[in-house]
Amino acid sequence: MKISIIGTGNVGGALATQWAKAGHQIFLGTRELAKFEDKHLLENPNTTLHTIAESAANAEVILVAAVPPATQSIAEEIKAAAKGKVLIDAMNAITTRPEGFSNSFEAFRHYLPETEVVKCFNSTGFENMKNPIYQGEGIDMFAAGSSKKAKEVATQLALDAGFSTCWDFGGDDKAALLEQFALSWINLAIMQGHGRNIAFKLIKR
Repeated sequence: MKISIIGTGNVGGALATQWAKAGHQIFLGTRELAKFEDKHLLENPNTTLHTIAESAANAEVILVAAVPPATQSIAEEIKAAAKGKVLIDAMNAITTRPEGFSNSFEAFRHYLPETEVVKCFNSTGFENMKNPIYQGEGIDMFAAGSSKKAKEVATQLALDAGFSTCWDFGGDDKAALLEQFALSWINLAIMQGHGRNIAFKLIKR
C-alpha cells in the first residue's frame, strides 16, 4: 500500500517504521524539505521524502499525526490529492484543537468532504506503536468513523503494524469518544504514574 505520513514525530515516525518493515511504500510529507529533522526515517525501506502535497498525491492512504491546530492548513494543502482517498486522523485535541472545531476529525470531515476519514492510531502511546507486543501477543487498536472503506483500511494497517485486533468503535459520532478513550490511557500512563508501557486489550467471556 502507498501511504503518505504527514507529521513524522513520535506517532508518525513509529507507524512509518512499522509499515515500511511490513512492505508498504511510505511517502513522508513535510512543509520544508531542507529543514526536515527526522532523517533517520529515510533509513527505513521503501521510504522517501516529499512536500505535503506531493506525498498525498503519491499515496492511496494519508495518515495525519501532526498537531490539531494545523488541521485546516494541512487540509488545504492536500484537498485535491485527498479526494476519494482514505485519511487516517491520529491526533487528539487534548491541549489544543482546530479553530472552530472540537477536534481534528470534525475539522477534516468539514474541510475534506470528498475524503474517507477515520479516527485511528490515537488511543495509545507511540511506544506501543513501535512495539505493540506484550507477552507474545499484540495489543488492541480502535477505529471510529462512518466510512466502511476507511475503517477496513485502518484495520488492515493496524494488523500490519503488529496489533492483534482493531475494534470498530462506531461511526463519526464516536470519534470524540475515542479521543476521550485516548485521554483515559494518558491518565493511567502519565497522570496516575503507571508508565507508558501499558496498553488496552478487550477480553470477551
